[in-house]
Amino acid sequence: MSLPASTLRSNSAPAAIPRRSANFHPSIWGDCFLQYASQSMEADDAMKEQITGLEEKVSKMLLPATDKPLLKLNLIDSIQRLGVCYHFEREIDQVLQEIHKNFVYDGKITLDEDIHFLSLFFRLLRQQGYRISPDVFHKFKDVDGSFSERLTMDVEGMLSLYEAAHLRIHGEEILDEALAFTSTHLERMKHQLSPSLVSKVNHSLRYPLRKSLPRLEALRYISTYQEDPGHDETLLALAKLDFNMVQKLHQKELADVSL
Repeated sequence: MSLPASTLRSNSAPAAIPRRSANFHPSIWGDCFLQYASQSMEADDAMKEQITGLEEKVSKMLLPATDKPLLKLNLIDSIQRLGVCYHFEREIDQVLQEIHKNFVYDGKITLDEDIHFLSLFFRLLRQQGYRISPDVFHKFKDVDGSFSERLTMDVEGMLSLYEAAHLRIHGEEILDEALAFTSTHLERMKHQLSPSLVSKVNHSLRYPLRKSLPRLEALRYISTYQEDPGHDETLLALAKLDFNMVQKLHQKELADVSL
């Protein structure tokens, strides 16, 4: 958005210089940001107090760290996707540190679980900086050395493996194979899925978590999480309030730079 001409100042008054007309199209944003300037941009004390109370409840849900690791990892995944992980950096670090201590030996995951859990385990710990071997995924291969077609029966597991594969490093052939396998089969499976799952698969294929913009992902995931029958009301309420508060702060900043 260009600044109004009246806001520009000069110390002298040089002779007018003819300028070409560029015939720019009107801004697609119109005056939507200017409208915010006339509204209150401050996050009120009641909202901040409510957020603090919800933060305390979610913090208690994260600890103790090693109690039901799958539930803890799913909770951390939701917290990160909802864009509120910055409130719980210490707690998340503590949980992952304890899980790594208890369930990883010499870089290898020692748990024997399904594809969703192990993929989530691998992704969350590796993105936290832990040295985690992808060898655990060999158990999901057939005798011919390719990933088992049986995995395609578990869409959520396929999506988890797909996201985990994006954290591969050079030389990790099994993750290269996992990415190719999940990408190909998820694309093929779409016509067999419900509309909600098709939307989820399409979004993941187009915007994997590793390459997504956190705020846009949070906005999308809030509505997705809300429709999940197993969602946590406390976490959902925190995500919505936090998103609104951040939006107000951004709106205030936009109004300030527009003056």
